[in-house]
Amino acid sequence: METQIISIDPSCIDREKLLEAADILKNGGTVAFPTETVYGLGANALDQSAVGKIFEAKGRPSDNPLIVHVADFNDIEPLVEKIPATARKLAEKFWPGPLTLIFPKSDRVPAVITAGLDTVAIRMPAHGIARTLIRLAGVPIAAPSANLSGKPSPTRAAHVIEDLMGRVDAIISGGECLVGLESTVLDISGEIPAILRPGGITLEELTQVLGEVSLDPALEEKMDSTVVPKSPGMKYTHYAPKAEMMIVDGAITAMIEKIEGIRKSKEQEGLRVGIMATEETKDSYEAFCVLSMGSRQSSETIGAKLFDTLRQFDEIGVDIILAEGISREGVGHAVMNRMLKAAGYRILSV
Repeated sequence: METQIISIDPSCIDREKLLEAADILKNGGTVAFPTETVYGLGANALDQSAVGKIFEAKGRPSDNPLIVHVADFNDIEPLVEKIPATARKLAEKFWPGPLTLIFPKSDRVPAVITAGLDTVAIRMPAHGIARTLIRLAGVPIAAPSANLSGKPSPTRAAHVIEDLMGRVDAIISGGECLVGLESTVLDISGEIPAILRPGGITLEELTQVLGEVSLDPALEEKMDSTVVPKSPGMKYTHYAPKAEMMIVDGAITAMIEKIEGIRKSKEQEGLRVGIMATEETKDSYEAFCVLSMGSRQSSETIGAKLFDTLRQFDEIGVDIILAEGISREGVGHAVMNRMLKAAGYRILSV
């Protein structure tokens, strides 16, 4: 497949260029585009054949549901059975933005979108290119992250080109993604809203609006292979670099000491060790490859750089990555969720 690259400045959106991408979507094609979270791979959510191309391009398991992206709140009405008051309250506070809501679905939503579930995940992105593209296409857009299944999510167009060139019809190059982590997924189809995937909208922020919010148990442990996931990112290996990865978590001094001990042992075995540190600790290590994922004073900076850092280790070519754990407060909860999945839940507490 020949992939068209469409470069657009997010600060001055060229609608004529976006019309090309919108026409591809209208005609059943696939387009990768930037959002504030990560780059997404889009297709017409109401076209079952088009959506199937997403799974084929990514190598994505068919029981992993997709998120449907809309440009305006009224766009969700044909996609759901009903819009609860909770959804309106959340939309007023957090949309457009990195929050995905799960509703009971309408019959218009193809089963391929929901992996056969009776619910559908919907979000309104805040990125200008994404929302303009959806409006120009005139249809809701199904879009998981625009990477090969299992690899770190793409936060730059270069990441998408590396993974999907020749697999999709077009890639919109629109700069870096500012949040850098996929959206928070909140299930509002039951009595108590439940976070199925943490993201840029935190538990603390949701609790301020809703009161009681629960956390799905799968956030801290690997999901059983027989369970059908209700949200993207719950079941399968995600975000994984090529190298084996281990997280070391604990008090900073003890964590550094443990990582250095493991590093020396692994290097004696002839392995190339990469260390994923923070701005505050990066000078504490003697490994040949130490990359900072951001500041411990701001988990948002770590979230924005996490996937890019993992891809840098791939480019450098390390055999093992030793990653520092961070606080789970605020966006740190989402960061540690992604790191756990990238490490295959290998974590050592010290």
